[in-house]
Amino acid sequence: MEKITLEAQVRKELGKSKVKALRIQGFIPAVIYGRDIQSFPIKLSKTDLLRLIRKHPLEATVINLKVKDTDKKFKEYSCLVKEIQYSPLSDEIIHVDFNQISLTELIKIKVPVVAKGEPIGVKQESGTLEHVLWEVEIECLPTDIPAQIEVDVSNLKINEVIQIKDIKVSDKIKILNPAEAIVFSLLPPKEEEVTAVAEEEKAEPEVIKEKKETKEETPQE
Repeated sequence: MEKITLEAQVRKELGKSKVKALRIQGFIPAVIYGRDIQSFPIKLSKTDLLRLIRKHPLEATVINLKVKDTDKKFKEYSCLVKEIQYSPLSDEIIHVDFNQISLTELIKIKVPVVAKGEPIGVKQESGTLEHVLWEVEIECLPTDIPAQIEVDVSNLKINEVIQIKDIKVSDKIKILNPAEAIVFSLLPPKEEEVTAVAEEEKAEPEVIKEKKETKEETPQE
């Protein structure tokens, strides 16, 4: 696992007005939480955070947070991003919550699932690949968290599916979703679907006509 480092400082600026001024200066207020530590406020460079976001999926990235205290000494914390808060008006990041973790304990986390290859059913049969499950929950050590899970869909044919039980991952990773859950499916061409619907609609008037004739014959009897 690549080691991602982000520097921060212990934050003394508390309260709405001071935090607002902090953001104007180019900082993002944040808080570190942890099972074995008492939560405390920090601040980090907005530029550094945005640079990190552009390169890594933060929700599934272990960050080595180097926090400088007032005595100018650094203390390091292995963290996952717990929550990122955005402004409802500008969509800019206004606050981040970090969760300290142990690198030697198993954790549960969600990671994205991506398709690899072009299905046979798409190339040869003009089908459509449907991506049903976009992320899965896994259990592993923080150092074994994958950026994403790739699934080879190249052999998928019309009306075939790939389920959780079909996905191969490292023996260091355990997928927690139900084994029968569908991740990808190969749908038939839309033209076939339209034809099937048209045939059903065409058959309906005949049934209605028979019922109508039956009603008309009853009074004559």
